[in-house]
Amino acid sequence: MIRDRSLDALLTGTGASLVDDHRRTEEPALGVAVARLAGGLRDRGVRAGDVVTWQSPNRVEVAIAFRACWRIGAVAAPLHHLLGTAEVAGLRDRLAPTTVLDLDRLPDGDPITDLWTDAAVRGAVLFTSGSSGAAKGVVHTQATLAYKAASMGPVHGLGSDDVILMPAPCAHISGLLNGITLPGAIGCRTVFMARWDAEHALDLIEREGVTFMVGPPAFFVGLMDAPGFSPERVASLRVVSSGGSGVAPAFVERASRVLGARVKRTYGSTEAPTVATAPVDDDGAHDATHDGRAIGEVELRVDPVTGELLVRGPEVAVGYLDDAHDVAFDAGGWFHTGDRATIDAEGWLSIIGRLKDVISRGGENSAAAEVESALEAHPDVVAAAVVGYPDERLGERVCAFVLAPHTFDVAACAAWFETHGIARFKTPERVVVLDSLPLLASGKPDKEHLRALAAERR
Repeated sequence: MIRDRSLDALLTGTGASLVDDHRRTEEPALGVAVARLAGGLRDRGVRAGDVVTWQSPNRVEVAIAFRACWRIGAVAAPLHHLLGTAEVAGLRDRLAPTTVLDLDRLPDGDPITDLWTDAAVRGAVLFTSGSSGAAKGVVHTQATLAYKAASMGPVHGLGSDDVILMPAPCAHISGLLNGITLPGAIGCRTVFMARWDAEHALDLIEREGVTFMVGPPAFFVGLMDAPGFSPERVASLRVVSSGGSGVAPAFVERASRVLGARVKRTYGSTEAPTVATAPVDDDGAHDATHDGRAIGEVELRVDPVTGELLVRGPEVAVGYLDDAHDVAFDAGGWFHTGDRATIDAEGWLSIIGRLKDVISRGGENSAAAEVESALEAHPDVVAAAVVGYPDERLGERVCAFVLAPHTFDVAACAAWFETHGIARFKTPERVVVLDSLPLLASGKPDKEHLRALAAERR
């Protein structure tokens, strides 16, 4: 597997093409644009190890900027396009970039076409969603990203004839991996979305013949519930990979039926991207109930004391921008995910919650993910997010935020939990029906915002 070559070299000459709302480009024009931007960066004084940053929604120029950085060994550090000015200023202070790119005016220079960079050099700094404090800057090398790019095509059964729709921002690992490096490695087409819009997504799937999508359940629920949805408009879809919290069995079963595609759960993070899923040759029996199994050379194990999932493998990041966070990476090369998990005798992974996403009610602990799964099994509940809210007597009580009809209230919820034999201390004592769940940029529910809402409603 890829160990000793630059990431840009892996992507060069594959025949990949890129599409956005404004342009369509493919090799050799794509390679020429990368070479000229690499030359322009060198003319600005950017050298191997220097940091280059930009802020932009998904577009063709984002992929060109990544590859130009990798060609000269610079560190690509994209910032999410929805961040405010104060947030951007804070992240730039932490990055100390050599150059800030304006993707509307990319610099040209003499083409650099044959520079070979060390695969061990830093390739990118990607910021986490910041769901539990300040966003962490995760450091990947060209080797970690190249390994993951080269390995994922066979896992999903993807080839040069496939078309990938990418609505997730390429400033995050899912967008970078599935929108730039994976399609570049296998030579297929990427269709970028600058922002998620279900109706526009249906237009793009139908027009471009999209065969593969990856994202949180919110994307696919939006597709299925869009006024313009019909099975004919998504007939080209073949594989859907869904990760993050809230990938309930009911969602997988519904999406498989309605979209007419194989829909499977996937597990990964910014630090350890897509380390578990069901491989293409699997019979699909675990797609709805498990989060996949270890793929490629990655190792997964569960700490017998804490129940925390640990990951070790060639795709795992080398650390954080701020050394204080590096305690998550131990001396044995294991990344401590912070997720509670089980692994069965056949190697199938089940994520059962965050170590810190536990509600303690009167001395009894409930994993939020377990309560959410029980809620989402109810036929009226489209999605759920569960948090604790302060209580003077019990410490915390359980609050559920749901996408459901207003008839789904505390009484209906309690009846559902009782019928299914779920402990009373896990049963939500407050149910709030929302039109939509507040989401982080990654597509995960914004639990900090929901905790604040729950506390306000006391």
